[in-house]
Amino acid sequence: MTNFRIYQKTLSFSLMMFLCDLLSLAIIIGFCVAGFYIGDRNAAEGAALVGLASGLLIGIIASVLINYLLVNRIKAGQIAMIAKGVTEDTLPDHTFRAGMDEVKGRFGKITVFFFVTNTIRNIFRRIGRGFTRLGSAVGGKVGGGIASAIDSAVQTVISYLVDCCLGWIMFRTDKGAASAACEGCVIFFKHGKTLVKNLGRIFGIGLLAFIVFGGASFGILYLIFSQFPNLWQSLSQEIIEAGGTSEFAGDPKALLLVAAAFFALILYSFLQKVFVRPFILVGVMRNFMEAGKAHLPTEQEMDDVERKFPRFSRLRNKLD
Repeated sequence: MTNFRIYQKTLSFSLMMFLCDLLSLAIIIGFCVAGFYIGDRNAAEGAALVGLASGLLIGIIASVLINYLLVNRIKAGQIAMIAKGVTEDTLPDHTFRAGMDEVKGRFGKITVFFFVTNTIRNIFRRIGRGFTRLGSAVGGKVGGGIASAIDSAVQTVISYLVDCCLGWIMFRTDKGAASAACEGCVIFFKHGKTLVKNLGRIFGIGLLAFIVFGGASFGILYLIFSQFPNLWQSLSQEIIEAGGTSEFAGDPKALLLVAAAFFALILYSFLQKVFVRPFILVGVMRNFMEAGKAHLPTEQEMDDVERKFPRFSRLRNKLD
């Protein structure tokens, strides 16, 4: 199967995640608006802003729960099917159902999924932090800034490789979750230079997506938000009454622009995660799986990684 065909066959997962993300965004906006209007009815000074902040907090908590209970399971199912597509060159007709069944079989408890993911991320993050320390030591603030930029790029690549490790867990059905995750880490450290050859594709497509999706999201949300001028006028007045003295605080149009940009950034992150990222992931996953299948990690190689990264031993011994 071609990479694009695998992407098409697993798009149902992306669409479901997108619906969940839209629900989360609607909940956040809804609680913010509700909290603001409820507080606005209170005569106390600053009550509307308190209501807005409370609504935002409640909305974020609800969004996190949706992500924890549903979105991450769907994402794991998509990764499982991408891994199956690149290793077996075929996918079942009912891809979504097969993916969710695979997740149920390999991750009976959602806590296992999070433990593996977070542990792998913590191991890989040390690479980026090493760049930052080195840059700061060599070039002061300038070197540190450059190193921080490199760190951000490294972390972007690592986020794809973390998903590849989860794909390897799905592929190695004869291994426990922790053992397979350890093998995935070793594959990364052994073949890192080969696996990051998609770096140009990752950032090129990412930049294009930001321009297209980000711009479209801002335009749409600006048009929607501009239909409620009284809201921005009231918010501006509340900020002034609470002590805001800047021209920005007293300008409803400026508040409208900031709100549209803020929520457009959130919406863009949803679109990028759901539609762009899986397309890139298929190519990265194929390289990862080919490297792993060509040379399965040995116990000696795992020992070498464990000596360099103490957290690796926790992953290696905790779950299985």
